Amino acid sequence: MKEWWNKKKEKMRKSKKHNDQYSFGDFLIDVLIWIPELVLLPFRIVFWLLRGLGRLIENIFNVV
Repeated sequence: MKEWWNKKKEKMRKSKKHNDQYSFGDFLIDVLIWIPELVLLPFRIVFWLLRGLGRLIENIFNVV
């Protein structure tokens, strides 16, 4: 039983050491997630600005 436990413990130590590395696959996943975000960001900013401008104009007309 002790041999089995030591082998299991050694395997767990090895797997923990390899999980801390940032692999090429992780990089590709990050790039694939960030590309749509970077493409859509300018459109979101324009949308927010137009929406805020519309609300400002609406508030001005409500005051008058």
